[in-house]
Amino acid sequence: MSEIPADERLRLSEVYLSVQGESSYAGVPCVFVRLTGCNLRCTWCDSEYTFTGGEHRSIDDVVAQALSFGVPLIEVTGGEPLAQRQCIPLLQRLVDAGAHVLLETSGSIDIGPVPAEVGVILDLKPPGSGEEDKNLWSNLEKLRPHHEVKSVIADRADYEWTREILLREKLHERVAHVLLSPVWGQLEPKTLVEWMLEDRLQARLNLQQHKLIWPAAERGV
Repeated sequence: MSEIPADERLRLSEVYLSVQGESSYAGVPCVFVRLTGCNLRCTWCDSEYTFTGGEHRSIDDVVAQALSFGVPLIEVTGGEPLAQRQCIPLLQRLVDAGAHVLLETSGSIDIGPVPAEVGVILDLKPPGSGEEDKNLWSNLEKLRPHHEVKSVIADRADYEWTREILLREKLHERVAHVLLSPVWGQLEPKTLVEWMLEDRLQARLNLQQHKLIWPAAERGV
């Protein structure tokens, strides 16, 4: 195989078909395009295998494989997909091909260049993640009405930190969904629900369905 030009080259961990485990699309069949590499090291990360390795593939090759499953919903994830500058043309080509495209991003890299049609799922990083200082706050100004915001909650301090931001920024009025996800095996979903109900918080409980379906697997396959 001839060498792939640098502006067409992605480092890819995997492409696979599963059901979406999180967000408002939970339970919907989805193709996952998982790029390699991440600029963060969250304490509760469940995809450390994406930090290194992977293989170099051309953007067109990745698009063709993703479309070959015949499923309209495609999520580009990682790692941190925006850490690779070729992620933007990948997103655009998937959109141009007629796919319904989602992007899961840590919120530490500018989402401004992301194509307008893409459904961004933007993480907030509370103190329990160990990466609070990596939040790129200017991203909140670039959120669109069809985007979603997610915060992974390890404890009460994380919840209160997230609640303050959601209320201050009025995120429930600005995006399609605000998602609160308990750290798997660390915070009981029931406890998080009790906090949300006590505060009448306008947010959605976000459980990782793939970990309920495939308890021993990091991936939903």
